[in-house]
Amino acid sequence: MKKLLGNISLVCAIALITSTQSMAQTRELHIMNSGGEYGDALDKCVNGPLLKDANIKVITETPGGYAKIAAQAKSGVITNTVTDGSTGDMYRLAAEGLLEPIDWAKLNPEPMFDEAKNANGFGASYYSTIMAWRKDTKAPQNFVDFFDTEKFPGKRALPDYPEFVLAFAAMGDGMTPEDVKKGVDLDRAFKTLERIKTDTIWWQSGAQPAQLLKDNEVQYAIAWSGRVLGQEGVDSTYNQGMLDISWWMVAKGISDEQRDMLYAWMKLQSNAEVQKCILGFLPYPGASPELEKIVTPEVLKTFPTSADNKKVQWLINGQWWYDHAAEVEKRWNEFKLAQ
Repeated sequence: MKKLLGNISLVCAIALITSTQSMAQTRELHIMNSGGEYGDALDKCVNGPLLKDANIKVITETPGGYAKIAAQAKSGVITNTVTDGSTGDMYRLAAEGLLEPIDWAKLNPEPMFDEAKNANGFGASYYSTIMAWRKDTKAPQNFVDFFDTEKFPGKRALPDYPEFVLAFAAMGDGMTPEDVKKGVDLDRAFKTLERIKTDTIWWQSGAQPAQLLKDNEVQYAIAWSGRVLGQEGVDSTYNQGMLDISWWMVAKGISDEQRDMLYAWMKLQSNAEVQKCILGFLPYPGASPELEKIVTPEVLKTFPTSADNKKVQWLINGQWWYDHAAEVEKRWNEFKLAQ
């Protein structure tokens, strides 16, 4: 009996030592993201494999965003190393000196599109803002058509966000994609919006335009690509669409150990197979040029990054939007208050 108890004690001791060693070897990487399906995708496709292969456990806070990462960088207390965010957020944070530039040589990702390798951000996924319409209405060919309510009668669903509507409104007055990529003529943009304001429903949630189209409350919409592609009764085009990127932005002041773990986490996301896994949750492709080789032709047609779709779009000019942020906000607020 004593021998049995002794063996049990030995087994327990070994198990305790093994467990303690395992715990000691597991490191924690704290991040922020927007949560929801995106958070689920990261847990499945990135965080799980990282724990298994590198013994790095990812602890996530949701949501993230500009205010949280700015507060950390300003205080010098880095609770979370990184957040996802928009192009506008990245330029604003960088201009305020609150981001750590990415050492791309050290990160050493797998192949990525050049524009996704920003000095201040890691391009996580692509999305586009595009025009959509009901299949039983006349199809517009460009944004001059889209904003012509006489030739193309019906209600419009427009984003209640200046960065997602003003460039298109300026194109409705004749500016070209090449023009608005350099900068938006705000007079021409607001001229268009004033002209069609009685035919407009403003949306704030990405799911709204598709539903408004399906319910026939509007006949035309400007929407985020992943929300309208493949929707029953809805047509859309990438022609003259605005291509944009969602970024990972690193808080200024992270430690060397945090940086090493974070770079391992981001490098994993540059892998085409990992990006394919994420596509199972969200229809927004990552920045790998290899991704199109491992998806079906039908899926590739939906990508804002496919060669055919990319060549008919223009990439948002984050620097212009940062430089003109105060003027845009002032004029946007005046326009909305006057309605």
